[in-house]
Amino acid sequence: MATTKVTAGVDLGGTKIQTVVLRDEEMVGSARVPTPQTGDPSDVIDAIVGTIRTSLKAGALADADLGRIGIGTPGEIDARAGAVLLAANVPGFTDRVELGPRVSAAFDGVRVTVDNDVSVGVLGEHRRGAGRPFRNLLGVWVGTGVGGGLVIDGELHDGRGTAGEIGHMVAKPGGRRCSCGRRGCVEAYAGRASMERRARRLAERGHRTSLFRIMRSRGRERLTSGVYATALEGGDRMTQNLIEDATWALGIGLASAQNLLDLEAIIVGGGLGDRLGQPFVDRVVAQMRPHLFVSANPPAVVRTELGDLGGAVGAAVLVGG
Repeated sequence: MATTKVTAGVDLGGTKIQTVVLRDEEMVGSARVPTPQTGDPSDVIDAIVGTIRTSLKAGALADADLGRIGIGTPGEIDARAGAVLLAANVPGFTDRVELGPRVSAAFDGVRVTVDNDVSVGVLGEHRRGAGRPFRNLLGVWVGTGVGGGLVIDGELHDGRGTAGEIGHMVAKPGGRRCSCGRRGCVEAYAGRASMERRARRLAERGHRTSLFRIMRSRGRERLTSGVYATALEGGDRMTQNLIEDATWALGIGLASAQNLLDLEAIIVGGGLGDRLGQPFVDRVVAQMRPHLFVSANPPAVVRTELGDLGGAVGAAVLVGG
């Protein structure tokens, strides 16, 4: 009797690579490693291949058992070619990288599909997580940046390729500069990288904060979600103000999206969203509610169920896992 082929899903990020292997919708293996920081895309691709093989081994499987691979990645995607055109957060991915074909070659031509990391994360939550009860939803991933994905009538909606970019809705015209170069985007207030730039500027002006002491004590070079969480728990005033700004901007952006689309649900995830948990979601809801056109019938605003595994599971679901 022939053995059912398994599916691998890979969530590629700027700091970590998370992979799962699914058989009949059940996870039979997983692996997680730091994303190589050498700046050589070959090192990142080797790490991806390594996590797939480690995941297969965890399920007592071999390369020959692998049927398909899905990869979620930041950046601009050429889905037809399986290439990443620009993913500034991934070291070495500032130029075109033939990600799909190169991973496929490592597994004797196994089919590889590449898509946006947030979109596949939202797909994972819709099919296997918190989004299962809903046919119309928006997923908002609050991490280094603010990404989003839309599910309309039960299907992932990409539009012409950039649908769901909630991070670049304008919260304040002429406001803080965003990483995209424009001003006033939601991401300029709620993205972890933008929050860090703001914290560093304030610290240089003499404002007191425990953020950078916590960062150094943990051997970090950046303000991670865990650093923000620890500072917030300790009552750090600057962190409280940064989170207040973030939830304010998210509330405006999400209310505007809801007024336009009349969604059943909004799922809040990403590194910062998952780490800060329900209190963070509650703050976003409180900021969103006054701006809703139909406040008597708000969308359900829920946290992710899959957490860190959402992107990898979604990538596997993308290719039929």
